[in-house]
Amino acid sequence: MSRAFRELIERQILKARAEGKLTGLAGEGKPLPERSGDAFVDPALAAGHRIMAEAGVVPAEFTLKEQLEAARRVYATMTDPKERKAAMAHIADLELRYHIAQDARKKFFR
Repeated sequence: MSRAFRELIERQILKARAEGKLTGLAGEGKPLPERSGDAFVDPALAAGHRIMAEAGVVPAEFTLKEQLEAARRVYATMTDPKERKAAMAHIADLELRYHIAQDARKKFFR
């Protein structure tokens, strides 16, 4: 990050503080949450996901991933071959839908 950019950021922070825009915020006075896993995530994408999560919106990709994991857990407990075959078809359908949603997200953010 260039020196000029850092100075611009500092000025904006000082201006916001002087105008009182940095008081009364959610989590004020508390340490920042640990987000070490987010270090390798695109900041814009992470911000978008955080905004959606705070609004209670869950992308279809995440819902499908949870359903897929649950279906795999159920499949692991099955013993009847016919039930296993039906469960595997359901898992294949969920995997297909999950990958389609994942590809759609990637194309959207390109």
